[in-house]
Parts: sequence; structure tokens; C-alpha cells
Amino acid sequence: MQPFELSLTEASRAVRARELSPVELTESVLARIAAVDGRLGAYVTVAADAALAAAVRAEREISGSGPRGPLHGIPMALKDLIDVEGMPTTASSRVRAGHVAERDSRVAERLGAAGAVLLGKTHTHEFAYGLTTPQTHNAWDRSRVAGGSSGGSAVAVAAGGATFAMGTDTGGSIRVPAALNGVVGLKPTYGLVPRTGVTSLSWSLDHVGPLTRTVQDAALVLSATVGHDPRDPASAAGPMLDPFPGGDLRGLRVGVPRNHYFDRVAPDVEESVRGAIERLAELGAELVDVEIPMARYLQAVQWGLMVPEATAYHERSLRATPDLYAADVRILLEAGELTSAGDYLRAQRARTMMRDAWARMFDAIDVLAAPTVPMTAAEAGQEAVEWADGTTESVSDSYVRLCAPANITGVPALTLPVGQDRAGLPIGMQLMARPFHDATVLRVGRVYEESVAGPGRLAPLAA
Repeated sequence: MQPFELSLTEASRAVRARELSPVELTESVLARIAAVDGRLGAYVTVAADAALAAAVRAEREISGSGPRGPLHGIPMALKDLIDVEGMPTTASSRVRAGHVAERDSRVAERLGAAGAVLLGKTHTHEFAYGLTTPQTHNAWDRSRVAGGSSGGSAVAVAAGGATFAMGTDTGGSIRVPAALNGVVGLKPTYGLVPRTGVTSLSWSLDHVGPLTRTVQDAALVLSATVGHDPRDPASAAGPMLDPFPGGDLRGLRVGVPRNHYFDRVAPDVEESVRGAIERLAELGAELVDVEIPMARYLQAVQWGLMVPEATAYHERSLRATPDLYAADVRILLEAGELTSAGDYLRAQRARTMMRDAWARMFDAIDVLAAPTVPMTAAEAGQEAVEWADGTTESVSDSYVRLCAPANITGVPALTLPVGQDRAGLPIGMQLMARPFHDATVLRVGRVYEESVAGPGRLAPLAA
């Protein structure tokens, strides 16, 4: 096995045991990027020289005073919304051409303090306003979409071009590409990871979180990035996290949705996710049927919040340089100008009611288990999907439909691979819990992951 194939946990163990140096690991991952990224398009910027210099420093520090922690000397990537001092933050947009960050985002600062080695910036759907990331190809099938908006981060991890990566999630933008590329993606509780220095799409829905090969890896990254930040008004001081979640599932109540999450879902997806839920029961969990409250209003509330907030953020540049935006993003931003204050306030009111209703739902369960997305990776350029009931839905609406509830309510949501469809494409299961119970979804995910074969393997295209 070559170093780039190691999960974060495996690489960290090897580095701390002095069996692998940060320089060897970083050189291996950079060579992997050079070999495959021309076909995949995960990266917008690769800072090879700076990464190697950071790896040399990490190796010297580890040899001297020992490792700072599990991320010390581990090569990673950041979505191109996350500021790093002296590096471009383009948001994969011509609007941001030439923009260079003047200071680190809080996430970059904390990862740097943990000793992680920055490889570069990964592509996003322009300003994170989309679910496909058109610049990037799926790591399992280049004719398929990568998912978005953190598509570059997901593909880099799936292909061995990063040991871990950071993304953002406003309506599924970590979980969608993670599920479509067969990796783990975590959207933490709203406010748990600060967003200072991260380009916003919709400030009341935005989250920052990791994309990794395994659930254990995600726990390690989350532990290094949580903590209150007074510069982020939504930042919350959550509980301390166990970076090594484990145990068993005896006594744990897993909610199985009767509605919404299995409506209009591809048969292969439903079969794999229900099989994974049954596996949780075999591992000791109690399955509890639950009704998802206010399900018929979920998508309307998501769009009712996101569209006007995104337009407000882009108000000046949209008026000054509208032609620099991609057509799909510009249309959405212009649509936001038509949203009334009354509509926005009604969406906010409905969100408050949903949060309360979900809190009551979680009184009866510890974790909610469901498909992450209703179908696997669509063909590039595909605009719509026709379901068995005769309804037609846009690809973007399909991908956001099952992810948006966790953004609206702010609950933690973890996706992990649980199978493949008949075409061999990955299928993801989503685990959700009440706010600040991120440790619970990580524990359940890790117990499941350890019970099945092959967690953390690379996409076949990159094998």
C-alpha cells in the first residue's frame, strides 16, 4: 500500500510511530494529484512547494518535541471558499478573480495549529450555489457528476489526492458529494465549527465540516476544528468531543422514517440503506418508526431562506458585474431579488416551528437513519430525473431534498457509504441526531463502519 492510500487514522498512526514521515506522505499525495487530477479536476490550486515546506517543518517538529496531535504532518485540502492568508479564494468564480485572502479563516488557523499540511484549494460549484460542481468529475465514473458544492473536496479524498478535506454545507453540499463519491462527510451542528473567513452562501444555513475516508477520520478532524469564535455571531460552544468514538449500540434508539426520506428514492438506494439500518439493529440498536414533521414544507423553507440570503450577500457584485457569474448561479441570484420580506419572514417562522417539532421527534429516538440522497451520481449534463410515480424532478432538487432538513434544523448529519447500485456507484446513508449530539452520530457511524468490510477504500478509478 502506498502512503496516499492510507486513511487519516492510518497515516497518523504511522507518522507518530515514526514508520512514515510527513514528507514521504506529502510527496506521495502530491504525486497522486499529479497523476490523476488532470482527469478529475478536483483542485483549483495546488501549492506543492508550500506543502512540502510545511511537511519538512512538521517532520522536524515531530522528531524534536513529538506530534502536536493526530493531524500533525497530515496533508489536506480546503474548499475554495475557505481563506488562507496569501492564497487566492476564488469560490470557483470569475467574480473573485485575483482575490487573495489577507488572513486565515478560523478553520484554517485551527488546522494549521494542529500541524496539518495544506496541499491546496479544491473546486466548488460557483459560490457553493449548486449541487454538481461542473468543473469536477466523479471519482468513480468521469461521465457522472461529482456532486456539490464541495465536489472538489470529495473527489480529492476519494481519489487519494488528499488524506482529508474541508467543505461547506448549506443544503447538502458536504453530504451530497461525499455520498456520490463513496466517502464520509459530516455536517456538524450549526455553529459548532466557526465560519469566520469562509465565503457565505446563506448565513443561517451554512456549516463547515470534514470529508474523510472513514468515520474515525471525521471525528479526528472535527475535534481539531470545534470551539467558540467571537468573530462568528452564530458560533456556539459545544461539548467536548471524543476523537475516538466507539462502543456498542445496545439501548440506542434508531428512528426509521415513515415519510419523506424514502419517498421517490431509487430502488437500489432504498435497498442498501434499509439493509444498513437492519445491520444497526443486528448490532444492538432498537428500530423505531417515526413521522418526519412538517415534511411537505421542507423544500419551500430551504429555498425561502437560502435564495434571499444568497442574493443579499451578492447584492453589490451582482449589480456591478452580473456577466461574470455563471448563468445558473446568476439566475438564482436574480430570483432572490423577487423574494418579498414577508416570504422570508414566513420561512423563518416555519423554520422555528420545524426545529421545535424535530426536537420533540428526537425525544423518542437517539439517531435518525435515512438515505443521504435519493439516487446515485447523475450523468453530467442531466437536468431532471423521472420517478416511478410519474413525477419529474430536477437533479438539484433531488439531491437537496433529503439533505436540507438538517440545515434548516441545524442538527448534525453524517453520511457514510453503505453499498453500491447496479452500475457500481456509491450509496450513502445519513445519520442525524439532536443538536450538539455530534458524538452520537459519529459513534453509530463508526460502529457500523467497523462491522463491514472495506471502509476507506479509494474509488476504483483511482485504484
